[in-house]
Amino acid sequence: MSKLFTVAPDSDFTLANLPFGVFSVGSSAPHVGIAIGDKILDLPALAQTGVFDFDTAVLSRPHLNDFIALGKGVTSRARTQVQGWLREEQSSPVQPEHLVPREEATLHLPIRVGDYTDFYSSIEHATNVGRMFRDPENALLPNWRHLPVGYHGRASSIVVSDTPVRRPVGQILPAGASAPVFRPTDRLDFELEMAFIVGKDSTLGEPVPVDEAEDYIFGLALFNDWSARDIQRWEYVPLGPFLGKNFASTLSPWIVPLEAFDSFRTSGPPQEPAVLPYLKTGGKHNYDIHLEVSVNDRTVSRSNFRYMYWSMVQQLAHHTSNGCNVRVGDLMASGTISGQNPDSFGSLLEITDNGRTGSFLTDGDTVSLTGHAGEGDQRVGFGEATGNILPARPLRP
Repeated sequence: MSKLFTVAPDSDFTLANLPFGVFSVGSSAPHVGIAIGDKILDLPALAQTGVFDFDTAVLSRPHLNDFIALGKGVTSRARTQVQGWLREEQSSPVQPEHLVPREEATLHLPIRVGDYTDFYSSIEHATNVGRMFRDPENALLPNWRHLPVGYHGRASSIVVSDTPVRRPVGQILPAGASAPVFRPTDRLDFELEMAFIVGKDSTLGEPVPVDEAEDYIFGLALFNDWSARDIQRWEYVPLGPFLGKNFASTLSPWIVPLEAFDSFRTSGPPQEPAVLPYLKTGGKHNYDIHLEVSVNDRTVSRSNFRYMYWSMVQQLAHHTSNGCNVRVGDLMASGTISGQNPDSFGSLLEITDNGRTGSFLTDGDTVSLTGHAGEGDQRVGFGEATGNILPARPLRP
């Protein structure tokens, strides 16, 4: 048993993990830390001992962007060094004063999000939605199996876990009506998603080849892309999601480096028809990460990141295939992750069959996303992405 920290048997934050985040204690400025068991390793405090070989000023910034921008050669080496020091306490530079009880810390949005793209990459989710709103016999649109469908979302309303989410208002077309009304949504929904953080700038006009895309992915986090289904349904034709989506998205506070999931790689589902050459991949680019959603502490969904039809490397390669550049801190979300069975659906839209068999979220509800790969001392998890629903603000007369 470590004298410096405790790792509970079901902890997400084992030595196999060591995710990066941003935290503060009391009146201290937000700065970079690593989660380990029930503690946070204060990296600027540890850096004062002179153990790192990079410009450690980046560790005192209120976001991870500048640290990530040093490149995987630096960030991966720093993580590996910390793993070794935490295992070898007798010769370790890590001292008790470098570790902060996690319960005493305030966690902050870990990255400064420059741009945010949301994909639509679960074939089960896309099929379920297509059956509800289009032809049940032709649920997928003709392009869906040929490219990772996506849209550009709103970065400014991405919030860290435990930030309350206010019920949005918007234009809604009531059943049987010919004109919309302006009112609070009564079909507020969660979306179970994963996000990856871009860790390397690309060059405008230069696509990122699919076999190089992993070099541009720093790490993963949980992501809840809240949705107002009634607002969304009225507005999305012809240009897609807008006010039904951009009021809030919740990100978990810890970014798990991609290399922490190397032993959990798995093959994705078969892609038929064959994808175009610029999207063709070899090897295993999906990840076996168990995901759950609870509403008011009751589990409503159990899914897995391995179900994704389009992988992260395909998403990034397609995103940049027209020459669009990406930058450190850009966030790309998977889209709702659903499995084949009702208990694995990743949204209330699917779970309730569009409200026919259950209700959407009510004021006061708390939604929590959790996820992890592995078990025991090899468990690699994210903590939670949690949000509580506040009532809509009163409408002005």
